[in-house]
Amino acid sequence: MSSSPSAVSSRGSRLALLVVGLCWVAVLFDGLDMFIYGSVLPHMLDEHALGLTSGQAGDLGSYATFGMLVGALAAGTVSDRVGRKKLMIGCVTLFSLASGLCAVSGSVAVFGLGRTLAGIGLGGLLPTAISMVSDYAPRGRGALTIGLLMTAHHAGGILSAYVALWIVEPLGWRAAFWVCVVPLLFVPVLAKVMPESLSFLVAQGRTEEAGALARRFEVELPAAASGRPVGGERWASFFNLFRGGEWIQTLLYWLASFGGLLLVYGVATWLPTLMRSEGYELGSALTFVVLFNLGGIVGMLVAGRASDRFGAPRISAIWFALTAAGVFLLSVHMPLALTFVVVFLTGVFLNSAQTMIYATVSIRSSAANRATAVGWTSGMGRFGAVFGPWLGGQLLAADRGDWGFTAFALAGAASMVFIGVAALRSARPARDDTARPVATTA
Repeated sequence: MSSSPSAVSSRGSRLALLVVGLCWVAVLFDGLDMFIYGSVLPHMLDEHALGLTSGQAGDLGSYATFGMLVGALAAGTVSDRVGRKKLMIGCVTLFSLASGLCAVSGSVAVFGLGRTLAGIGLGGLLPTAISMVSDYAPRGRGALTIGLLMTAHHAGGILSAYVALWIVEPLGWRAAFWVCVVPLLFVPVLAKVMPESLSFLVAQGRTEEAGALARRFEVELPAAASGRPVGGERWASFFNLFRGGEWIQTLLYWLASFGGLLLVYGVATWLPTLMRSEGYELGSALTFVVLFNLGGIVGMLVAGRASDRFGAPRISAIWFALTAAGVFLLSVHMPLALTFVVVFLTGVFLNSAQTMIYATVSIRSSAANRATAVGWTSGMGRFGAVFGPWLGGQLLAADRGDWGFTAFALAGAASMVFIGVAALRSARPARDDTARPVATTA
């Protein structure tokens, strides 16, 4: 007795959603590991853990983001060799074991090594998960599914605050990093249940295997790619970014991305500590982390709809302006309820403003150069991600913590100017740019 078409379709949809769910959980752990350092940092500084100073704390925050830069750059090449599934498993294993190294560390140097290794795993996981979700998203739901995946990162940030609230106080800061080892238990689940990426199978010539998976999961089989540009072709795409007057556009996008990620990772690392320096209790400071990431989830969902209606360049500039205003207001001691509102709204605008930069670059670039333009804009921005945590640490070490939010607000204002000028200079319609929405790691 054969199954009805509707039953087969329903089963295929459930299987596809299972893959999306597995990726969502993996990215949740990614967010937990990324945000846990900022959440436990006030405890570590209060206890002088490992003899940690404010300046060293900023350095440690930058080690993780530097590792993320390395991981993100290596992810594409490694996944093309070993496959997306194995890379996801490797990334989860790496950042989990690295967190264990942080938990047992007896010196700042060993802790820093652990955060660097964790960063490599974190940087490699998110683009790989996005690729997997793109392959297995239900038909016609690709953009929505990627947007939902991105909410997992902020859910991990919320979880990190609760770990700090409920576990660190009675058990100490090391317990928080032991919690970040728990994702190792998820690795066997990924190994058993997660299928291989359809794009990888097609690229490897394993079309029969890919076709069988596509039919089973009721998803479309990706078209065979003509291959990555190599040698002169790759560099030709890069040099096209600087041809004629395009070099000004390119630099403006890079500067906007640098300022945006400086702001994102600077605030993510130092928010609880800077709020403590403003006189708020630790419990309230960690509540700010929860509200900030809740705002990030809302912002990811709102920004896409707003950009569809008003245009990504305009929304990106407005979002950065509102972010700069919100971050600056955090340097002013306000009533607690009002501060909660400001932190939430800052999270709404900050976490999606950077994504709108990538959307703007995608829209304003030709189809031939789009991937190169977005990739380099994201890559240059990651140097800002390294600089932001370091800057916060240096300001605190110099007893100028009151300048922390002001400095981050100035970065947001600068990004507003850069993306606004770039958008005005290249306000041409996106004729062939009905490209799929660009999702990159923030």
